[in-house]
Amino acid sequence: MVSSSQKPPVEILSPIVSSQDLGWESSIVVEEFKQPPGVVESGTNNEHMICLCLATRPNRIWQTLGDRTHVGLYTKGDITITPAQVHCSYRTDNEDHYLQITIAPQFLKQVATEVINSDPSRLELISEFRVRNPQIQQLAMMLRGELYQGNSGVGQFYVESLANALMVNLLRSHSATKPQVAVYQGGLSDRKILQATDYINDHLTQSIKLEDLAAYLGISRFHFSRLFKKSTGISPHQYVMQQRIELAKQLLKKADVPIADIANDCGFNSQSHLGKYFRAMTGMTPRAYRKDQLC
Repeated sequence: MVSSSQKPPVEILSPIVSSQDLGWESSIVVEEFKQPPGVVESGTNNEHMICLCLATRPNRIWQTLGDRTHVGLYTKGDITITPAQVHCSYRTDNEDHYLQITIAPQFLKQVATEVINSDPSRLELISEFRVRNPQIQQLAMMLRGELYQGNSGVGQFYVESLANALMVNLLRSHSATKPQVAVYQGGLSDRKILQATDYINDHLTQSIKLEDLAAYLGISRFHFSRLFKKSTGISPHQYVMQQRIELAKQLLKKADVPIADIANDCGFNSQSHLGKYFRAMTGMTPRAYRKDQLC
């Protein structure tokens, strides 16, 4: 252990990759780090934090969260949860590799209010060392996958859906009150489905936000995603992508419209972004599809 009289200086690390560089409009920040050995970080954060171990080899770590201390081997898949305003310190024997998800407390409170009907003033996350949670791990890795896709990823709608699901699992498994998520037996009404699909099709050229769509329908974001999938058989972000591809198909039948312009008109970040998902859904490139249609 590092004695109080010989504490090494705190080192501020730069992430390998960060969602802040991608312009995600989300109440979470997803970042990946590689931490050199022997470095101590100590302080109190204003946000909640989830750290998922990505290291391929076991690594001994010293951690303090509030008045609790843990020393032990961390392996890939181990999770640490640090609530906001809890003082923490950390030291590693060898190079550490982890995914860090920073969560705005107000976002977690909003999900607790909307989804679980919980009093946000009574919300209390539990500090956790080296826990396993397959659902949180899977959601974190899906967010990491989107992080590495950069501007070629599925997009904001998908990120928001993952973030909401992550918050629900965090509340359900790692809060002091162990709230139960409300379960709805039915799906959306026909009227709500038509409202949702009309909204999506009217905004295909824009960045569609789950929060805006759910608010338009008067439903919480989490419940909207679940009810939409129950009613239609696909998730909202899958429906958005399907409709964008269908719009692209129609525009590709016009020989005088550049494919780069079509990508922009269909809400894709670039021609390559359109090509990636067009190929995945049709088995053809946009150029090949156009040629086939114009023959």
